[in-house]
Amino acid sequence: MSENLSKLLSLLNRAATAGKLRRVIFSRGPVDAPRRTEGRICLFRGEAVLATEASFADGKVLHARHPLPLTEADFTALLSQFRQVNLLTGCGDAEYKRSAGGRDILRMPDGMTSALSDAGVSLPAEALDRKKEHILTGEEPFLRELEIADRNGRIHDKRQPKFRQINRFLEHLRDIEEFLPREDPLLIYDLCCGKSYLSFAVYHYFSVLRGRQVDMLCLDRKTDVIDFCREAAGRLGFDGMRFLAEDVRKTPAGHPGLLISLHACDTATDLVLETGIRLGAEVILSTPCCHRTLSRHLSCPALDFAARQPQLRQKLSEALTDGLRSLHLAENGYRVTATELTDPDDTPKNTLLRAVRDRAAGHEARAEKAAADYRAALAFLFGEEADGYLSALL
Repeated sequence: MSENLSKLLSLLNRAATAGKLRRVIFSRGPVDAPRRTEGRICLFRGEAVLATEASFADGKVLHARHPLPLTEADFTALLSQFRQVNLLTGCGDAEYKRSAGGRDILRMPDGMTSALSDAGVSLPAEALDRKKEHILTGEEPFLRELEIADRNGRIHDKRQPKFRQINRFLEHLRDIEEFLPREDPLLIYDLCCGKSYLSFAVYHYFSVLRGRQVDMLCLDRKTDVIDFCREAAGRLGFDGMRFLAEDVRKTPAGHPGLLISLHACDTATDLVLETGIRLGAEVILSTPCCHRTLSRHLSCPALDFAARQPQLRQKLSEALTDGLRSLHLAENGYRVTATELTDPDDTPKNTLLRAVRDRAAGHEARAEKAAADYRAALAFLFGEEADGYLSALL
Protein backbone atom coordinates (compact mmCIF):
# COMPACT_ATOMS: atom_id res chain seq x y z
CA MET A 1 0.00 0.00 0.00
CA SER A 2 1.36 3.42 -0.98
CA GLU A 3 2.08 6.14 1.56
CA ASN A 4 -0.88 8.20 0.31
CA LEU A 5 -3.25 5.25 0.64
CA SER A 6 -2.02 4.59 4.17
CA LYS A 7 -2.71 8.23 5.05
CA LEU A 8 -6.17 8.00 3.52
CA LEU A 9 -7.00 4.83 5.45
CA SER A 10 -5.82 6.48 8.66
CA LEU A 11 -8.02 9.52 7.96
CA LEU A 12 -11.02 7.30 7.26
CA ASN A 13 -10.61 5.35 10.50
CA ARG A 14 -10.06 8.50 12.55
CA ALA A 15 -13.17 10.11 11.07
CA ALA A 16 -15.18 6.96 11.76
CA THR A 17 -13.99 6.77 15.36
CA ALA A 18 -14.85 10.43 15.97
CA GLY A 19 -18.28 10.12 14.35
CA LYS A 20 -17.21 12.71 11.77
CA LEU A 21 -17.37 10.54 8.64
CA ARG A 22 -20.20 11.71 6.42
CA ARG A 23 -19.45 9.61 3.34
CA VAL A 24 -16.63 7.91 1.52
CA ILE A 25 -17.05 7.62 -2.26
CA PHE A 26 -15.11 5.27 -4.53
CA SER A 27 -15.34 6.15 -8.25
CA ARG A 28 -13.62 6.08 -11.67
CA GLY A 29 -13.61 2.35 -12.22
CA PRO A 30 -13.62 0.28 -15.44
CA VAL A 31 -16.78 -0.23 -17.49
CA ASP A 32 -17.64 -3.57 -15.89
CA ALA A 33 -17.21 -2.26 -12.34
CA PRO A 34 -19.82 -0.40 -10.27
CA ARG A 35 -20.27 3.23 -11.32
CA ARG A 36 -19.42 4.12 -7.73
CA THR A 37 -19.47 2.75 -4.23
CA GLU A 38 -20.56 4.90 -1.30
CA GLY A 39 -19.90 4.14 2.35
CA ARG A 40 -21.30 5.56 5.60
CA ILE A 41 -20.94 4.69 9.26
CA CYS A 42 -23.86 2.84 10.87
CA LEU A 43 -24.58 0.64 13.85
CA PHE A 44 -25.26 -3.01 13.16
CA ARG A 45 -26.20 -5.11 16.17
CA GLY A 46 -24.62 -2.53 18.41
CA GLU A 47 -21.29 -2.38 16.54
CA ALA A 48 -20.04 0.41 14.30
CA VAL A 49 -19.58 -0.70 10.68
CA LEU A 50 -18.87 0.88 7.32
CA ALA A 51 -22.01 0.20 5.28
CA THR A 52 -21.33 0.37 1.53
CA GLU A 53 -23.66 0.60 -1.45
CA ALA A 54 -22.29 -0.23 -4.92
CA SER A 55 -24.34 1.15 -7.84
CA PHE A 56 -24.11 -0.40 -11.31
CA ALA A 57 -25.04 1.13 -14.67
CA ASP A 58 -27.93 -1.33 -15.11
CA GLY A 59 -29.55 -0.12 -11.89
CA LYS A 60 -28.39 -3.01 -9.74
CA VAL A 61 -27.26 -2.12 -6.22
CA LEU A 62 -25.15 -4.27 -3.90
CA HIS A 63 -24.83 -3.68 -0.14
CA ALA A 64 -22.06 -4.81 2.18
CA ARG A 65 -20.82 -4.24 5.75
CA HIS A 66 -17.20 -3.84 6.84
CA PRO A 67 -16.07 -3.96 10.51
CA LEU A 68 -14.27 -0.95 11.95
CA PRO A 69 -11.54 0.07 12.15
CA LEU A 70 -11.18 -0.79 8.48
CA THR A 71 -8.22 -3.08 7.89
CA GLU A 72 -5.66 -2.59 5.15
CA ALA A 73 -6.95 -5.72 3.40
CA ASP A 74 -10.59 -4.57 3.46
CA PHE A 75 -9.64 -1.10 2.27
CA THR A 76 -7.51 -2.48 -0.57
CA ALA A 77 -10.39 -4.75 -1.64
CA LEU A 78 -12.82 -1.82 -1.68
CA LEU A 79 -10.41 0.30 -3.73
CA SER A 80 -9.34 -2.44 -6.13
CA GLN A 81 -11.76 -1.44 -8.91
CA PHE A 82 -11.48 2.32 -8.52
CA ARG A 83 -8.95 5.08 -9.10
CA GLN A 84 -10.54 7.85 -7.03
CA VAL A 85 -11.71 8.16 -3.42
CA ASN A 86 -13.45 11.16 -1.88
CA LEU A 87 -13.54 11.25 1.92
CA LEU A 88 -16.14 13.68 3.27
CA THR A 89 -15.89 14.48 6.97
CA GLY A 90 -16.98 17.08 9.48
CA CYS A 91 -13.37 18.27 9.68
CA GLY A 92 -12.77 18.75 5.95
CA ASP A 93 -12.73 16.66 2.78
CA ALA A 94 -9.89 14.63 1.27
CA GLU A 95 -9.50 13.40 -2.31
CA TYR A 96 -7.29 10.55 -3.52
CA LYS A 97 -6.58 9.86 -7.21
CA ARG A 98 -4.50 7.19 -8.92
CA SER A 99 -3.47 7.45 -12.56
CA ALA A 100 -3.64 4.56 -15.00
CA GLY A 101 0.13 4.30 -14.61
CA GLY A 102 -0.10 3.85 -10.85
CA ARG A 103 0.96 7.32 -9.72
CA ASP A 104 -1.20 8.58 -6.87
CA ILE A 105 -1.92 11.90 -5.14
CA LEU A 106 -3.78 12.82 -1.96
CA ARG A 107 -5.24 16.28 -1.42
CA MET A 108 -6.63 17.42 1.92
CA PRO A 109 -6.92 20.66 3.93
CA ASP A 110 -4.17 21.72 6.30
CA GLY A 111 -4.91 20.58 9.82
CA MET A 112 -7.44 17.91 8.85
CA THR A 113 -5.48 15.12 10.54
CA SER A 114 -5.08 17.00 13.81
CA ALA A 115 -8.71 18.15 13.75
CA LEU A 116 -9.89 14.54 13.47
CA SER A 117 -7.48 13.46 16.20
CA ASP A 118 -8.86 16.15 18.53
CA ALA A 119 -12.49 15.34 17.77
CA GLY A 120 -12.78 12.64 20.42
CA VAL A 121 -14.85 9.46 20.12
CA SER A 122 -18.53 9.38 19.18
CA LEU A 123 -20.45 6.34 17.94
CA PRO A 124 -22.93 6.93 15.11
CA ALA A 125 -26.57 7.02 16.08
CA GLU A 126 -28.08 5.59 12.89
CA ALA A 127 -28.85 1.89 12.92
CA LEU A 128 -28.20 -0.07 9.73
CA ASP A 129 -31.20 -2.34 10.20
CA ARG A 130 -33.54 0.65 10.33
CA LYS A 131 -35.34 1.75 7.18
CA LYS A 132 -33.27 4.31 5.31
CA GLU A 133 -34.68 7.80 5.71
CA HIS A 134 -34.91 10.29 2.86
CA ILE A 135 -35.35 13.99 3.40
CA LEU A 136 -38.06 14.17 0.72
CA THR A 137 -40.51 11.36 -0.03
CA GLY A 138 -42.20 12.64 -3.18
CA GLU A 139 -45.44 13.43 -1.36
CA GLU A 140 -44.49 17.03 -0.55
CA PRO A 141 -47.02 19.51 -2.03
CA PHE A 142 -44.32 21.72 -3.55
CA LEU A 143 -43.09 18.79 -5.66
CA ARG A 144 -46.57 18.41 -7.14
CA GLU A 145 -46.83 22.16 -7.67
CA LEU A 146 -43.55 22.17 -9.62
CA GLU A 147 -44.63 19.06 -11.59
CA ILE A 148 -41.82 16.92 -10.24
CA ALA A 149 -44.25 14.44 -8.67
CA ASP A 150 -47.83 13.43 -9.47
CA ARG A 151 -50.72 13.70 -7.03
CA ASN A 152 -49.94 10.22 -5.67
CA GLY A 153 -46.38 11.18 -4.73
CA ARG A 154 -44.76 9.33 -7.63
CA ILE A 155 -41.78 11.14 -9.16
CA HIS A 156 -42.20 11.57 -12.90
CA ASP A 157 -39.63 9.52 -14.81
CA LYS A 158 -38.10 12.52 -16.56
CA ARG A 159 -37.87 14.41 -13.27
CA GLN A 160 -35.95 11.74 -11.36
CA PRO A 161 -32.58 13.52 -11.83
CA LYS A 162 -34.05 16.79 -10.56
CA PHE A 163 -35.56 15.00 -7.55
CA ARG A 164 -32.22 13.39 -6.72
CA GLN A 165 -30.46 16.74 -7.13
CA ILE A 166 -32.88 18.45 -4.74
CA ASN A 167 -32.57 15.68 -2.16
CA ARG A 168 -28.80 15.76 -2.35
CA PHE A 169 -28.74 19.53 -1.99
CA LEU A 170 -30.81 19.22 1.18
CA GLU A 171 -28.28 16.71 2.49
CA HIS A 172 -25.56 19.31 1.93
CA LEU A 173 -27.82 21.79 3.69
CA ARG A 174 -28.16 19.46 6.66
CA ASP A 175 -24.37 19.23 6.86
CA ILE A 176 -23.98 23.00 7.32
CA GLU A 177 -27.08 23.58 9.44
CA GLU A 178 -25.03 23.88 12.62
CA PHE A 179 -23.32 27.00 11.24
CA LEU A 180 -26.55 28.93 10.65
CA PRO A 181 -27.98 31.51 13.06
CA ARG A 182 -30.21 29.95 15.70
CA GLU A 183 -32.56 32.90 16.11
CA ASP A 184 -35.67 33.33 13.96
CA PRO A 185 -36.56 34.44 11.44
CA LEU A 186 -33.84 32.75 9.43
CA LEU A 187 -33.01 35.04 6.51
CA ILE A 188 -32.22 33.15 3.28
CA TYR A 189 -31.36 34.58 -0.15
CA ASP A 190 -31.60 32.58 -3.39
CA LEU A 191 -29.95 34.65 -6.13
CA CYS A 192 -30.51 33.87 -9.82
CA CYS A 193 -33.20 31.50 -8.55
CA GLY A 194 -34.74 30.60 -11.92
CA LYS A 195 -37.82 28.41 -11.44
CA SER A 196 -36.87 28.11 -7.75
CA TYR A 197 -36.77 24.34 -7.38
CA LEU A 198 -34.16 24.70 -4.64
CA SER A 199 -35.91 27.72 -3.13
CA PHE A 200 -39.09 25.77 -2.47
CA ALA A 201 -37.13 22.76 -1.21
CA VAL A 202 -35.01 24.84 1.17
CA TYR A 203 -38.05 26.72 2.46
CA HIS A 204 -39.87 23.42 3.03
CA TYR A 205 -36.86 21.99 4.83
CA PHE A 206 -36.57 24.81 7.35
CA SER A 207 -40.20 25.84 7.67
CA VAL A 208 -41.96 22.45 7.57
CA LEU A 209 -39.35 19.90 8.63
CA ARG A 210 -37.44 22.09 11.10
CA GLY A 211 -40.35 24.24 12.23
CA ARG A 212 -38.42 27.48 11.88
CA GLN A 213 -39.72 30.89 10.92
CA VAL A 214 -38.16 31.67 7.54
CA ASP A 215 -37.80 34.91 5.59
CA MET A 216 -36.65 33.90 2.10
CA LEU A 217 -35.88 36.29 -0.76
CA CYS A 218 -35.69 34.75 -4.25
CA LEU A 219 -34.30 37.00 -6.98
CA ASP A 220 -34.07 36.60 -10.76
CA ARG A 221 -34.15 38.97 -13.73
CA LYS A 222 -36.88 37.02 -15.59
CA THR A 223 -40.22 38.59 -14.75
CA ASP A 224 -42.32 35.69 -16.07
CA VAL A 225 -40.43 33.17 -13.97
CA ILE A 226 -40.73 35.33 -10.84
CA ASP A 227 -44.49 35.73 -11.45
CA PHE A 228 -44.88 31.96 -11.76
CA CYS A 229 -42.96 31.32 -8.55
CA ARG A 230 -44.84 33.99 -6.61
CA GLU A 231 -48.18 32.43 -7.60
CA ALA A 232 -46.94 28.93 -6.74
CA ALA A 233 -45.81 30.09 -3.30
CA GLY A 234 -49.21 31.63 -2.73
CA ARG A 235 -51.00 28.39 -3.60
CA LEU A 236 -48.69 26.47 -1.26
CA GLY A 237 -49.16 28.90 1.62
CA PHE A 238 -45.41 29.61 1.76
CA ASP A 239 -45.95 33.08 3.18
CA GLY A 240 -42.31 33.56 4.13
CA MET A 241 -41.15 33.51 0.50
CA ARG A 242 -40.61 36.79 -1.37
CA PHE A 243 -39.88 37.02 -5.09
CA LEU A 244 -38.18 39.94 -6.79
CA ALA A 245 -37.52 40.48 -10.51
CA GLU A 246 -34.19 42.27 -10.33
CA ASP A 247 -30.51 42.13 -11.27
CA VAL A 248 -28.16 40.56 -8.72
CA ARG A 249 -26.31 43.87 -8.49
CA LYS A 250 -29.45 45.36 -6.94
CA THR A 251 -29.95 42.73 -4.26
CA PRO A 252 -31.59 44.38 -1.24
CA ALA A 253 -29.49 44.87 1.87
CA GLY A 254 -29.69 42.28 4.61
CA HIS A 255 -27.58 39.86 6.62
CA PRO A 256 -28.57 36.41 5.35
CA GLY A 257 -27.78 33.38 7.43
CA LEU A 258 -27.77 31.38 4.19
CA LEU A 259 -27.22 32.40 0.57
CA ILE A 260 -27.75 29.85 -2.19
CA SER A 261 -27.46 29.85 -5.97
CA LEU A 262 -27.81 27.06 -8.52
CA HIS A 263 -26.15 27.31 -11.94
CA ALA A 264 -25.89 31.10 -12.23
CA CYS A 265 -24.38 31.53 -15.69
CA ASP A 266 -20.68 32.42 -16.05
CA THR A 267 -19.89 35.68 -14.19
CA ALA A 268 -23.37 35.72 -12.59
CA THR A 269 -21.89 33.23 -10.11
CA ASP A 270 -19.14 35.74 -9.30
CA LEU A 271 -21.79 38.42 -8.74
CA VAL A 272 -23.63 36.05 -6.41
CA LEU A 273 -20.49 35.28 -4.40
CA GLU A 274 -19.51 38.96 -4.25
CA THR A 275 -23.01 39.80 -3.01
CA GLY A 276 -22.77 37.11 -0.33
CA ILE A 277 -19.43 38.53 0.82
CA ARG A 278 -20.77 42.09 0.83
CA LEU A 279 -23.83 41.13 2.86
CA GLY A 280 -21.79 39.02 5.27
CA ALA A 281 -23.73 35.78 4.66
CA GLU A 282 -22.88 33.19 7.29
CA VAL A 283 -23.03 30.30 4.78
CA ILE A 284 -22.88 30.36 0.97
CA LEU A 285 -23.81 27.34 -1.17
CA SER A 286 -23.24 27.97 -4.88
CA THR A 287 -23.14 25.66 -7.87
CA PRO A 288 -21.40 27.41 -10.80
CA CYS A 289 -22.48 27.04 -14.40
CA CYS A 290 -20.21 27.85 -17.37
CA HIS A 291 -16.71 29.40 -17.15
CA ARG A 292 -16.25 31.34 -20.39
CA THR A 293 -14.72 34.54 -19.01
CA LEU A 294 -11.51 33.00 -17.70
CA SER A 295 -11.05 31.13 -20.97
CA ARG A 296 -11.13 34.42 -22.89
CA HIS A 297 -8.64 36.17 -20.61
CA LEU A 298 -6.25 33.31 -19.86
CA SER A 299 -2.68 34.39 -20.67
CA CYS A 300 -0.32 31.84 -19.20
CA PRO A 301 2.39 30.35 -21.45
CA ALA A 302 3.10 27.65 -18.86
CA LEU A 303 -0.40 26.24 -19.44
CA ASP A 304 -0.43 26.49 -23.24
CA PHE A 305 0.28 22.75 -23.57
CA ALA A 306 -3.31 22.17 -22.37
CA ALA A 307 -4.99 25.49 -23.14
CA ARG A 308 -4.30 25.24 -26.88
CA GLN A 309 -6.80 22.36 -27.09
CA PRO A 310 -10.40 23.74 -26.95
CA GLN A 311 -11.80 20.76 -25.03
CA LEU A 312 -8.98 20.85 -22.47
CA ARG A 313 -9.12 24.64 -22.26
CA GLN A 314 -12.79 24.38 -21.27
CA LYS A 315 -12.09 21.87 -18.50
CA LEU A 316 -9.03 23.79 -17.35
CA SER A 317 -11.02 27.03 -17.22
CA GLU A 318 -13.68 25.38 -15.08
CA ALA A 319 -11.18 24.17 -12.48
CA LEU A 320 -9.19 27.41 -12.45
CA THR A 321 -12.27 29.63 -12.18
CA ASP A 322 -13.67 27.74 -9.20
CA GLY A 323 -10.20 27.63 -7.64
CA LEU A 324 -9.98 31.43 -7.87
CA ARG A 325 -13.48 31.76 -6.45
CA SER A 326 -12.51 29.58 -3.52
CA LEU A 327 -9.45 31.74 -2.80
CA HIS A 328 -11.50 34.92 -3.07
CA LEU A 329 -14.02 33.59 -0.57
CA ALA A 330 -11.21 32.48 1.73
CA GLU A 331 -9.49 35.88 1.65
CA ASN A 332 -12.82 37.35 2.74
CA GLY A 333 -13.08 35.16 5.81
CA TYR A 334 -14.67 31.89 4.70
CA ARG A 335 -13.67 28.25 4.98
CA VAL A 336 -14.33 26.85 1.51
CA THR A 337 -14.88 23.33 0.23
CA ALA A 338 -15.45 22.39 -3.42
CA THR A 339 -17.43 19.18 -3.42
CA GLU A 340 -19.72 17.10 -5.64
CA LEU A 341 -23.32 18.32 -5.76
CA THR A 342 -24.97 15.10 -6.92
CA ASP A 343 -24.38 12.11 -9.18
CA PRO A 344 -22.43 13.24 -12.29
CA ASP A 345 -24.90 11.29 -14.45
CA ASP A 346 -27.63 13.71 -13.36
CA THR A 347 -25.85 16.94 -14.36
CA PRO A 348 -22.42 17.84 -15.77
CA LYS A 349 -22.54 21.10 -13.77
CA ASN A 350 -21.78 19.27 -10.60
CA THR A 351 -19.42 21.32 -8.40
CA LEU A 352 -20.77 22.80 -5.19
CA LEU A 353 -18.81 25.61 -3.54
CA ARG A 354 -19.55 25.50 0.18
CA ALA A 355 -18.36 28.53 2.13
CA VAL A 356 -18.81 28.85 5.90
CA ARG A 357 -17.83 31.96 7.86
CA ASP A 358 -14.48 31.24 9.53
CA ARG A 359 -14.60 32.22 13.19
CA ALA A 360 -12.00 29.78 14.52
CA ALA A 361 -8.69 30.86 16.06
CA GLY A 362 -6.20 32.04 13.45
CA HIS A 363 -8.82 33.03 10.89
CA GLU A 364 -7.09 36.37 10.18
CA ALA A 365 -3.85 34.63 9.26
CA ARG A 366 -5.69 32.17 7.01
CA ALA A 367 -7.44 35.06 5.25
CA GLU A 368 -4.14 36.88 4.71
CA LYS A 369 -2.52 33.79 3.22
CA ALA A 370 -5.52 33.24 0.93
CA ALA A 371 -5.28 36.87 -0.23
CA ALA A 372 -1.60 36.43 -1.08
CA ASP A 373 -2.34 33.15 -2.89
CA TYR A 374 -5.16 34.83 -4.81
CA ARG A 375 -2.93 37.65 -6.03
CA ALA A 376 -0.21 35.19 -7.02
CA ALA A 377 -2.70 33.03 -8.91
CA LEU A 378 -4.05 36.03 -10.82
CA ALA A 379 -0.54 37.11 -11.79
CA PHE A 380 0.34 33.59 -12.93
CA LEU A 381 -2.81 33.06 -15.01
CA PHE A 382 -3.31 36.49 -16.55
CA GLY A 383 -0.14 38.53 -16.18
CA GLU A 384 -0.95 42.08 -17.27
CA GLU A 385 -4.50 40.96 -18.12
CA ALA A 386 -5.40 40.37 -14.46
CA ASP A 387 -7.21 43.72 -14.07
CA GLY A 388 -9.18 43.01 -17.25
CA TYR A 389 -10.30 39.65 -15.92
CA LEU A 390 -11.39 41.10 -12.58
CA SER A 391 -13.26 43.93 -14.33
CA ALA A 392 -15.11 41.41 -16.48
CA LEU A 393 -16.42 39.63 -13.35
CA LEU A 394 -18.33 42.59 -11.95
